[in-house]
Amino acid sequence: MFIDTHVHLNAEQYEEDLNDVIERALAAKVEKMIVVGFDRPTISKAMELAERHSFIYAVVGWHPVDAIDCEDKDLEWIESLASHPKVVGIGETGLDYHWDKSPKDVQQDVFRKQIRLAKRVNLPIIIHNRDATADVVRILREESAETTGGIMHCYGGSVETAQECINMNFMISLGGPVTFKNAKMPKQVATEISLDNLLIETDAPFLAPHPYRGKRNEPSWVVLVAEEIAKLKGISIEEVAQRTTENALKVFSIK
Repeated sequence: MFIDTHVHLNAEQYEEDLNDVIERALAAKVEKMIVVGFDRPTISKAMELAERHSFIYAVVGWHPVDAIDCEDKDLEWIESLASHPKVVGIGETGLDYHWDKSPKDVQQDVFRKQIRLAKRVNLPIIIHNRDATADVVRILREESAETTGGIMHCYGGSVETAQECINMNFMISLGGPVTFKNAKMPKQVATEISLDNLLIETDAPFLAPHPYRGKRNEPSWVVLVAEEIAKLKGISIEEVAQRTTENALKVFSIK
């Protein structure tokens, strides 16, 4: 059994064939999927999917790229959803300095507010980090984020930073990039970081793994991420599946 710990089945890319995508995931033994909402439309869709399917859970939060659009009423709404039995995390939140839609100070403010929200509702935080590692780690430390912990989503940083995050009670989640031939750092993380601290994800429809790179990603392909980790660690895919599933159930408090 596999768990795709970060997937956007709520994305418009699946409007035509969502049921087929879900069926392919179940056929590949991806038996649970965590659908992440990051603005009002995608949060609403994530909730709808979680309520419709027993094997789908929702994470709700506000994406850093769109931090400029986040109002207090949006965060109040997210906090109200946190008590829903199928909501298992807050996010994805964090910092994204690649795109310039939202100023850095606005992103940092909305990030801090969501960390505090996650602590109030006692749910793990799902972290998006692009070109902002030093500030992400600093803010997590300053906000004592280890009290809830969470997940470094689609992690692409160094082994050293991964260990810093693990020490703050965060899991390291690897996605499609670990399968790319030139992905030196994700492969190094997969090799050196203990399986006790690893999760697998697709971030579908984005970041499809090799040999589908550049195509629309889907949750059934999380198996390819597990296969690559197994190869890099010299262990069986069954062990990767079992251990990452146990880790996911624990971090999301799913029975």
